Amino acid sequence: MIIRPAELGDLPILRDIFLKSRQAAFHWEPLHSFDLVDFDAQTEGEFQMVALDGDLPVGFISVWKPDSFIHHLHVDPRFSRRGIGRALLFALPGWKVKRYRLKCVSANGKALAFYRANHFTQVGDGRANGQDYLLLESVGDGQ
Repeated sequence: MIIRPAELGDLPILRDIFLKSRQAAFHWEPLHSFDLVDFDAQTEGEFQMVALDGDLPVGFISVWKPDSFIHHLHVDPRFSRRGIGRALLFALPGWKVKRYRLKCVSANGKALAFYRANHFTQVGDGRANGQDYLLLESVGDGQ
């Protein structure tokens, strides 16, 4: 697997991964609430890295760099549970020493388990868009 910064040519596949992974993971949301164009609006101005299986993008991470905030981490559902999400986290600039934060919807038990297994701890909680979330922070040197 290769992880590199996302390129303009990756966008069509990243949009598809974003759509399909949210449809698979966010079972409490109606399917019609997701659209391919959501990717562009929700990742504007963010740094993105993509995981490749051969030449095929299979996952991505999107970070708002000024706050070291992981806004999105998505893996193509056909490639889940293969270490792609973990590899994307560990490839973040300064992963071993920098503290990254993210919000995870409380109802998303699989994602919460994933983040906890990858050295994130809860540092807060809140509610947005009618959903409870946990604020998680990486604890550094998760390798």
